[in-house]
Amino acid sequence: MHLFSILHVFGTLFMVTGISMLLPLVCSLIYREGDFLALLVSAALTLLLGLPLWWLFRKHLDLSIKDGIFIAAFGWVVVSALSAIPFMIHGSIPSFTDAFFEMMSGYTTTGATILTDIEVVPHGLLFWRSQTHLLGGMGFLTLTVIFLPHGMGGLRIFRAESSPGQVLTKEKFHARNRDTMVRLWIIYMVLNLAETILLCFGGMSLFDSLCHAFGTVSTSGYSPYNASIGHYNSAYFDWVIILFMFLGGMTFVLFYQIVRGDWRALGINTEFRWYVGLMLFFCGMVSWILWKENTYGLMDAIRYGTFQVTSLLTTTGFTTADYESWPQASQMFLYAVCFIGACAGSTTSGIKIVHYVVLCKFMSAAIKKIFFQPMSVISVRLNQRPVDDAIIHLSICYFIVNIFMVLAGGCLMVLTDDMDYTTAMSSVIAALMNIGPGFGDIGPSENYAFISDTGKWFLSWNMLVGRLEMFSALVIFYPSFWKN
Repeated sequence: MHLFSILHVFGTLFMVTGISMLLPLVCSLIYREGDFLALLVSAALTLLLGLPLWWLFRKHLDLSIKDGIFIAAFGWVVVSALSAIPFMIHGSIPSFTDAFFEMMSGYTTTGATILTDIEVVPHGLLFWRSQTHLLGGMGFLTLTVIFLPHGMGGLRIFRAESSPGQVLTKEKFHARNRDTMVRLWIIYMVLNLAETILLCFGGMSLFDSLCHAFGTVSTSGYSPYNASIGHYNSAYFDWVIILFMFLGGMTFVLFYQIVRGDWRALGINTEFRWYVGLMLFFCGMVSWILWKENTYGLMDAIRYGTFQVTSLLTTTGFTTADYESWPQASQMFLYAVCFIGACAGSTTSGIKIVHYVVLCKFMSAAIKKIFFQPMSVISVRLNQRPVDDAIIHLSICYFIVNIFMVLAGGCLMVLTDDMDYTTAMSSVIAALMNIGPGFGDIGPSENYAFISDTGKWFLSWNMLVGRLEMFSALVIFYPSFWKN
């Protein structure tokens, strides 16, 4: 590995983190709630750590794919640790384990929290907490790539952090990948700005609008209120957030192509069509159950059902109601949604729809070949192109590893925390799929504060694995990875 080049990237990463604390510092000055010093010291410390690394090793520009994987795996850990410092200095979250959990949850867009009363935390720290969603939504390392010199291998870092689903859909970038990253970030920020304006137009304060926009477009879920979006009990806010959760679940390459005038890409994208179809099916079923069981009237059933399905399908985690009090049938559909995720290349996590598309088409083709057309050659196609066998195997492997980790992780959580199996399984699903709230003792009206330190570290690792789409976080455990 190229140690000096890695240190240069880490230095850049630390400096981006330190500079990112400027907005929370401004927020702290406006509200004057005693968190300014904690943020200032943390920002200064982070910059002091980053500047020497960036400067001393600025001439080292070689990165391999192994270096990219190392940076992707450990960069998130170190940045989460540094970002936890303001909460520890202020005392809002005195435990390093809890503060690290909160920040890892923020950067990985999970939205799981250990805070039992969010509303007592000062506004500056709440803004920093929500801003981690903004930074992590598009991938914190992709932001760092923008500040790296051309030719340093930023594409290797991006590939180490991006979804295997983007291999399946063959969504590629131009050679000048840094310029493309800039454009993607511009699209991402425009969506955040548009939602902020719409929320402000409906009467939400600028602070709340920014925090909720950060948590929506990044499909993350942190809210400055204990009741999440349910705090407002507003149909207007619910539908605005539903729209932007849906947009956050689309692959950003589609936005990039649409901006360039290539509307045909939207029509031929197989995953997008399945995304819309699955969204309509699950929203319709949950809304119908809520209406049939007289939980809500027709319009409210559509509103609450659509919001919760969209929130869980896109791994956002916002809530407007305690869905654990809903009929069991609707909860079963919501539980199933947690295993899906939205589109590859979006700000969402989870298994991703493209893997289900490949699995379904492969099973259909295999059944036809075995029972009906044994002499035929039937190919799996995505976006009107055939899919290589190696890509199909990758998709099957990715699905199996996800299910295995949920089952094994649930067993481990039961052993370490002596919790019921519903809570144990749900906690791993919510962490690994980067959803946030789940079922049982981590339901929409609960939090993760009761879990032991061991359990929190394990769930934090699951968040990282889920955000890095599995393989980049797991390959570092292979002994051959560390050999030259």
